[in-house]
Parts: sequence; structure tokens; C-alpha cells
Amino acid sequence: MGIGTSVFLIAVGAILDYAVDVRTTGVNLHTVGLILMLVGIVGLLFSLIYWSSWGGWGFNRREVIVHDARRVRRVVEEEDIR
Repeated sequence: MGIGTSVFLIAVGAILDYAVDVRTTGVNLHTVGLILMLVGIVGLLFSLIYWSSWGGWGFNRREVIVHDARRVRRVVEEEDIR
């Protein structure tokens, strides 16, 4: 789940929990709204925690394949840009 989906779930959950005033039988819309907000918050936290492992901000990585006369080698350069 990405950041956009998480924010969308939080917004829809907040609308169902706070703005909708409808009585239904079998489904409590306020509970559904609260569940959607909680799922959105958990998804947002996980998205922010794992952002750096997806190649987010902080490192510049460059990979170069060098062809010498005798061998082929891979050179990886990482630079901290924070």
C-alpha cells in the first residue's frame, strides 16, 4: 500500500466516521470509518518506514560495468546525499 492509498483510506474513513449521519441495519458506518482510518494510518506508517529500502531519498547509487582486456567487473558507487 502506498502513501496515496493510505491517505485516501484515512480520508474516506474520516468522512464515514464524522460526516455521515445515516442509520443502517447490519452495518455500522462509523465502525467501518474507524477501521478504514486505522488501516490507512498503519499503511502510512509502514510506507514511511520502508521508504528508504525502496530507494527513496538519502543515497545516490551508480552502477558501472567495466570491460577490461582480461575481465569484466562491476563497479558500484554509493554516495550519501543527506
